[in-house]
Amino acid sequence: MTMDWQSAPASPSSFTVKRILRLEIPVDTYPNFNFVGRLLGPRGNSLKRVEATTGCRVYIRGKGSIKDPDKEEKLRGRPGYEHLNEPLHILIEADLPANVVEIRLRQAQEIIEELLKPVEESQDYIKRQQLRELAMLNSNFREESPGPSGSVSPFNSSGMKRAKTGR
Repeated sequence: MTMDWQSAPASPSSFTVKRILRLEIPVDTYPNFNFVGRLLGPRGNSLKRVEATTGCRVYIRGKGSIKDPDKEEKLRGRPGYEHLNEPLHILIEADLPANVVEIRLRQAQEIIEELLKPVEESQDYIKRQQLRELAMLNSNFREESPGPSGSVSPFNSSGMKRAKTGR
């Protein structure tokens, strides 16, 4: 039995390669800076955006990577949680075609390093953007520019009532 292959042989650039890059988080130098919150952003969206943009996975690992300190203490030493004995760090993992893996990994590294730069709160543009995004997600965002006061929704005005839905 003979086989007729219609497709061209795979090029070396189409093989996927797995690379992992570790970045230390300077918690000893800046103990009061919330690195994890800044990296995650509102509802994890900042980190999700980095992943979507670069095609890399980003993991926050080490002591302080779990929000609840009591839960972290219980998990320390268990299989799969060995990283909790290490200082706080980031792992950037790329499982991409050989011709783009290094570029994407470097791109993710640059974005993460920018997020890891502690900034005076009054100068922190990224934090302001994250707070604005959180307000929008919580649907209580108010633009600082002057405009119509009150809600512009017809359901909240005195002229129209919202239908009862049983909730």
